[in-house]
Amino acid sequence: MKINVSGHHVDITDAIRKHFDEKFAKIASHYPSLLTLDVIVSKDHNHFYTEINANYIGVHLSVKGEDEVMYPSIANAAKKLDAALRHRKGQIKANKHEKITG
Repeated sequence: MKINVSGHHVDITDAIRKHFDEKFAKIASHYPSLLTLDVIVSKDHNHFYTEINANYIGVHLSVKGEDEVMYPSIANAAKKLDAALRHRKGQIKANKHEKITG
């Protein structure tokens, strides 16, 4: 999975890129059809915001996380992305089963 990281009023260092790779390794293994993540880390009024955009099986997913510290902001967004992907995967699997009509 390719992770495109950009910063707005934040310098993206190699340590931050490594943190993203470690944080999203589990998501990459659970969702192999997820090819790219577009991540924007921004700082505004002493708050960090992390926005993640992904395209998973034809559906655009966008999640946001925020905190006063950058790393918890990233973790918050990663947790929301995992929940959104799990929800979408459940919808796809539910559509494959026959519905009971009464």
